[in-house]
Amino acid sequence: MMASTSTITINKVSSASKVSRGLVVGFWISTVLLVLQMGFTAYAQLRLPQVAENFARLGFPAYFRIELSWAKLLGVVALLVPMVPARLKEWAYAGFAITLVSALTAHLAVGDPVAAWSWSVGTGVLWGLSYFSWRRLQATAANA
Repeated sequence: MMASTSTITINKVSSASKVSRGLVVGFWISTVLLVLQMGFTAYAQLRLPQVAENFARLGFPAYFRIELSWAKLLGVVALLVPMVPARLKEWAYAGFAITLVSALTAHLAVGDPVAAWSWSVGTGVLWGLSYFSWRRLQATAANA
């Protein structure tokens, strides 16, 4: 009896570690793509004149573009640095979600074509994959 119980336990742990490994890989792929996109847009907002012109066209003041860029860079750091507390990571995810919804809303409000607003939608999908896999990893760690 004892041998069969330990075999079942080992099988459960083994299958759980496969799911966990896939979840970890999925989390890191989506998170790296998300932070690359957010980091690039922060850089573009700070350095590229055509992006600054587009911000003005959307009705945003210049100071907001700079604030947003630095907030994005801080969010990137928060998501990538392992020792950042979970609460700060939550705030980074929340800030990114607000940014992405606001970008979509701004582009739709001025009647931009799909090519202009599809980036915020695509990045929103990466956000969702990263955030929900991170939450599952947090729940798995809490239950272990």
